[in-house]
Amino acid sequence: MALTRRQFLTLTGGSAAAAILFQACGVPQRELIVQSPLEMPEDLVTGLDNWYATLCRQCATSEGVVVRVMEGRAKKVEGNVDYPINQGRHSARCEAGLQALYHPDRIDGPRLRTGARGSGEFREISWSEAIATVTSILQQNQPTPESVAVVTNPIGGHLGSVVERFANRYGARFMPYEPVERTNLRAAIKHVFGQDRMPDFDLGRANYVLSFGADFLNTWMSPVRYGRGYGEFRQGDRERGTFTHVDSRFSMTGANADNWVYIKPGMEGIFALSVAHVLIEDGLADQAAVDALTGGDALERFAPDAIASKIGVSAEKIHDIAHDFAEHGPSIALGGGSTAAHTNGLFNLVAIYSLNYLVGSVGKEGGVIFNPAPPLDDIPASPAVASFGEWSTLVSDMKGGAVRAMIVRGADPYYGLPGALGFRDASFSVPSIISFSNYLDDTTAMADLVLPEHSYLEDWGSDSPDPGPGYELVGFQQPVVQPFFESRGGEHGTRGFADALLTVAQGLSLDLGLAGATYKEILQDGVRKLFDLNRGSVQASDFPSFWNGVLQRGGWWDTNAGSTDAVPDPPPLPDAVDPLFGGNARFHLVPFSSAGMSEGQGAHLPWLQATPDPVTTATWRTWVEINLAVAEEMDLREGDLVRVSSGRGSIEAIAYPHPGVSPNVVAIPMGQGHHASGRYAEGRGANVMEILEPLQDGTTGALAWSATKVDIEKLDQWVRLPKFENAVPDFPEDEEGHVLQVTRDDS
Repeated sequence: MALTRRQFLTLTGGSAAAAILFQACGVPQRELIVQSPLEMPEDLVTGLDNWYATLCRQCATSEGVVVRVMEGRAKKVEGNVDYPINQGRHSARCEAGLQALYHPDRIDGPRLRTGARGSGEFREISWSEAIATVTSILQQNQPTPESVAVVTNPIGGHLGSVVERFANRYGARFMPYEPVERTNLRAAIKHVFGQDRMPDFDLGRANYVLSFGADFLNTWMSPVRYGRGYGEFRQGDRERGTFTHVDSRFSMTGANADNWVYIKPGMEGIFALSVAHVLIEDGLADQAAVDALTGGDALERFAPDAIASKIGVSAEKIHDIAHDFAEHGPSIALGGGSTAAHTNGLFNLVAIYSLNYLVGSVGKEGGVIFNPAPPLDDIPASPAVASFGEWSTLVSDMKGGAVRAMIVRGADPYYGLPGALGFRDASFSVPSIISFSNYLDDTTAMADLVLPEHSYLEDWGSDSPDPGPGYELVGFQQPVVQPFFESRGGEHGTRGFADALLTVAQGLSLDLGLAGATYKEILQDGVRKLFDLNRGSVQASDFPSFWNGVLQRGGWWDTNAGSTDAVPDPPPLPDAVDPLFGGNARFHLVPFSSAGMSEGQGAHLPWLQATPDPVTTATWRTWVEINLAVAEEMDLREGDLVRVSSGRGSIEAIAYPHPGVSPNVVAIPMGQGHHASGRYAEGRGANVMEILEPLQDGTTGALAWSATKVDIEKLDQWVRLPKFENAVPDFPEDEEGHVLQVTRDDS
């Protein structure tokens, strides 16, 4: 078969299918090595683009995206209009996936540490040597497999199945890690609704939304999906919905609310029980739900007049919110974020989610809709997560020498765990740390062996989103370009994490019970099971056509396959628990996730560093939001450098006087202050996690990351806070960017 280079790239667009055409058409292998248009022969430039459906893995949401590919290079990311989670929309983090793919600091092959631990000194080795080294380390620890920890981000889909089976068959501790853990949220959903998966909050058909602490329009859970629902809630073909947001920080979600209600940190559950009291007292609640929740208790001790001063919300406002919540249904009550991040976080969430029973919103349109389990029984129903309490135990065992090896992938516990836990110091007691990161994050810099994995745009994958859209859905990820370092040969470059783990399992003689020797084969087996169901969004007469159809659409779903679980009887309301705080300092510290960098996972990408905070428009640095009156009292103006101190240490940040901050609260974004992570992140800003008190929820062991108290001290230095609108400087600067004159005269 004769095929010109122009015809070849027109057919393949540089996609993974090219490998198949190689063998069939006899095209020289060197023709696919070309990556940059600067190196590309003129007759290879077609000017034609190809679009490939896949999943974004920049955050836990796994939005469906399509990627524009020209001459073998990924050029643009857009939302997949077909994918149920985001329906054509996508986040800034998805756009930054291109920078992750072509990042100048990507690790281009396996590395073995040569210097002292943490020095960042490595030498390159082959993949054969790397796999053999990992296998040898694990073989040495097989008599005591619990001495090995497998640390990953929370992962679902078929990759979650591979990792869980590997850890279980080997006997290792499986420690899925997330900096802002959802342990309390999952425990509350299980307790209140009896569900292992997060429900779908049907915002688009609700008339009233009452949220607590969850910045769902910006960073919480699935903000792109919630943003679409919120748009329908506000501008759909019906009466405009009403939104009340209760929080101790003025977030983007609070800024979009009809009513933003400041509440003292940790008092959200008391507020919810006061709302419940008004609903019961005024005859606005479903009586069967009242009986189940209260057992005849009228909750008099939570009457608005009795608790108003305690929680910082007036009795009149509590009364009005309760009536609006009941009288403008369907209504939804939801909570998360800082509300869950207290020592009484589980109590707060259980009380909040129980309100949905009182107004009959559970299992109803415009309310809380249960999600079904995945249609495939060989993938996790929801990603596992290790609590902060479990991490405390692991770090203690690391210090005691009980942990002999640690495998890390997609997680950076050195950066994200509170400094008081001492993970970095404990890591020196672990003989072998193996990282599968493709860039040198803080934890990887401490590793002995680095096996860089593919970018998600170069690899296969799947996901059953949690939360889902209210019906069965499995998304599929396909490689849209050849691996960037493929030209370095099979013994160098990057590899898929799943395939590397499968190779190690084979060397250890572990039978994982999976239907395939490679990750792609495992995925194809899952797709074949969907084909056998003979229903859903993709229909075909034969499996190859079905496989292609699933990849073209970015997944498979069945809008008619919702949850069959009946609405359970409400469990009794919990006993009230007051929050505990670390230290006796003046201010409550409220850390919050960054719109771009999340909790630091995207700090190495300049597009995400430059993504402005939606309220302050600040970028690139760490700032502290402080009340205007307090700032005036302390003689603080925007740009003044301050020291923020807790009982666990101190960090420096830039003052940002803010009219939406309570006098008792300061708020600091997460994401900066990395010791490693490349040229765009290293040594920039401060890591607020370093000064957190290691407090936990008393029931679940979840980290109470919003329970620390701090003091603020003004330093004798002024720094311009980078902001989206800072095109013209406020003060004259010299050639090196130093301010020539700074005055306090507001005139």
